[in-house]
Amino acid sequence: MAKSEAAVKDPATKGKLKLIILIVVALLLAIGLSVGATWYFIHSAQSKPAPVAETAPVGKQPAIFESMAPAFVANYNQNGRQRYMQVSITMLGRNQADLDALKVHMPVIRNNLVMLFSGQDFATLASPVGQEMLRQKATASVQEVAQKELGKVVVEQLLFTNFVLQ
Repeated sequence: MAKSEAAVKDPATKGKLKLIILIVVALLLAIGLSVGATWYFIHSAQSKPAPVAETAPVGKQPAIFESMAPAFVANYNQNGRQRYMQVSITMLGRNQADLDALKVHMPVIRNNLVMLFSGQDFATLASPVGQEMLRQKATASVQEVAQKELGKVVVEQLLFTNFVLQ
């Protein structure tokens, strides 16, 4: 017991104890300030009404998907064997009025796509790269008709929603 009383009376131990107490008080003060500041900013942001944007939204308009039914079917003759391809296509556009105007020209678009599909090599279509190239060619074909007939590109891209090779 004499040793513990001597240790408390030691000036070096008292200095360390004061330093530890000072650090704990500073940490508690910092935590309290951060909680208070967070509470203040959250409640001040909730009390102010957000300004209403009255201008038109900047950026792309929402996507509109228009299916081209019925599906396209093309046949191929590979090494004396009859092969078939069936493709279901969906057009992606941003303006419903433009897509409706393009529907008037659907016979021309379908004709161009049938000619494009039937002119492909079956072996090329069996690979994903060949399918993607065909999709890009089909998109360019539809965009060409839209540009010629409507004066603007209406369809952003064509999507193959079903692609069957047999």
